[in-house]
Amino acid sequence: MGGVFSLVKQYPFVLATLLVAGTAGALSVTSAAGLVPWLLGGFALLMAGRSFVGMIKELRSGSFGVDLLAITAISAAVAVGEYWAALVIVLMLTGGEALEDYAAHRATRDLTALLAKAPQTANRMSVDGTVTVVPIEDLSPGDSVLVRANEVVPVDGTLDSESGEFDESSLTGESLPVELRRGDEVLSGVVNGSAAVTITATRSAQESQYQHIVALVEEAASSKAPMVRLADRFAVPFTLISLLIAGMAWWFSGDPVRFAEVLVVATPCPLIIAAPVAFMAGMSRSARGGAIIKNSATLEKFHRARSFAFDKTGTLTYGQPSLVAVRATPRAQGAGLTENELLRLAASAEQSSSHTLATAVIKGAEARGVHLMAPESALESTAKGVQAVVDGRDVAVGKRTFIEQIVGAAIPRTALSPGELAIYVAVGGRNAGALILKDQIRKNSAETLEILKHHGIQHFTMLTGDDIATAEHVAAQLGIDRVRANCLPADKVEEVKNITKRPVVMVGDGVNDAPVLAAADVGIAMGARGATAASESADVVILRDDISRVAHAMVVGRETVNVALQAIAAGIALSLAFMLIAAVGNLPAIVGAWMQELVDIVAILWALRASRGRDVVPELHASTWKSSVSASA
Repeated sequence: MGGVFSLVKQYPFVLATLLVAGTAGALSVTSAAGLVPWLLGGFALLMAGRSFVGMIKELRSGSFGVDLLAITAISAAVAVGEYWAALVIVLMLTGGEALEDYAAHRATRDLTALLAKAPQTANRMSVDGTVTVVPIEDLSPGDSVLVRANEVVPVDGTLDSESGEFDESSLTGESLPVELRRGDEVLSGVVNGSAAVTITATRSAQESQYQHIVALVEEAASSKAPMVRLADRFAVPFTLISLLIAGMAWWFSGDPVRFAEVLVVATPCPLIIAAPVAFMAGMSRSARGGAIIKNSATLEKFHRARSFAFDKTGTLTYGQPSLVAVRATPRAQGAGLTENELLRLAASAEQSSSHTLATAVIKGAEARGVHLMAPESALESTAKGVQAVVDGRDVAVGKRTFIEQIVGAAIPRTALSPGELAIYVAVGGRNAGALILKDQIRKNSAETLEILKHHGIQHFTMLTGDDIATAEHVAAQLGIDRVRANCLPADKVEEVKNITKRPVVMVGDGVNDAPVLAAADVGIAMGARGATAASESADVVILRDDISRVAHAMVVGRETVNVALQAIAAGIALSLAFMLIAAVGNLPAIVGAWMQELVDIVAILWALRASRGRDVVPELHASTWKSSVSASA
């Protein structure tokens, strides 16, 4: 009941129109049937007056829609006594407005989830070490703040502890944890590692990085230009042609009724109803494919899109480190320690750690079919590594400096490609090798870009907080020639604003991408990873952890707009045909009203075709693959 009441409250004019129709129908079979024309005609003219006021406001803002023709058609229908026809026009007008609003573009975004995720309290430490929980608004520069394990850093500050490990993915997009030393800057919004640390606040909460991101989202969302409705593009020519035909019919016949008869079949219902129906059908189809499109304006922008920009980590890549190589030292290999055995010992030891990299090592071992053993004993040194006894052997896994302390000698760095990270392993007190981790490119990232190119997108940009070497390495593999690295959220917004080939679509995830998703013409969030802030700022949310859904959403958007245009064209063509018949006096107003209903039905049925269609990604991928094979041959 609450949902019904909400809809009634939101669309009162639709309810009023239906109530008037029901009341008039009931009165028509009673002795008060003479009141029906007054009820229908009065209500229709009242709604025409409402539309007239709205039309004046639109004209003052420099826009022109379908309202003039609707007002004229309602007035003409009442003038010739076709009251029910007038009410039908009113119903189509109010119903179309409701549908348009339901699938409408929203200039501002609901930032509730983003704000709720921001830290609300902080652990302020006094000089004697006493910890007091205070609202973050009470923190001032110079305050000492305790950040417990896995907590979000509440304000910008400098690290007081000797060292600390932080997950900065929410700000920079970098999936690998970052180790900071005493005196290094720590930004609000990053997540502390497995050990508590203390920081000294350098800014108030209002001036810190996380609140800066919130402000960027608000500014970017409010700066978007309003979208011109698809139907309004045809309103002026259709209105002028309709009035011209009606005027000529009146002129040559000398009968004013002829003017009304033409306009009854010239009602703009196909313009009012076809696009919203098609858009809702297309949005439903996109949702079935795993992409939620929030508003109808996004579909139109997809139809005209010329450029795509992508975040790297978590979007083009998986956003999680994975094991890519195991390197045993020659001495270890000579002693019979194979790569699989080295991985078995290291992964078994890592079972006692909850660290992100430890999880990646364990998953890598399981993927290779390596059987793990429970460590007999284990000791974890926070942010350094793990020591354990596995199968009677002393095993140490961790950073190079940590392993150097274990073996008592310097260890040469293993060669790494851009974006790779090494974890070193010691067995029996000797250096035994290294495990190489990397955030890998998604298997279907290249396929997605090919599909977008297949549909006319030629301009691609990659924006990332990573260093330039890693960014260019990923971009080269995907054929992206424009790369911007070391980007903070504000830098990404500026880069998107500078893209000249518009509309531009931005794809990303995480808090750091929320501002740029709001600033782009179309923002797409990889919401399957739980990036609430990005999802709130985006126009499209991908529900599956599958980047090919981006291509699916765009193709559905383009096909939906094509169907809407076809439905509008079919409705206009039929209306013009009936107008010409009415102009020569062969279509009475009552028959014309029924014919107009036929036009409406045709337009709606055609628009509903937007809900049908298979998942375009596999089909287009096969087509692209065949084309590439033919080209290479």
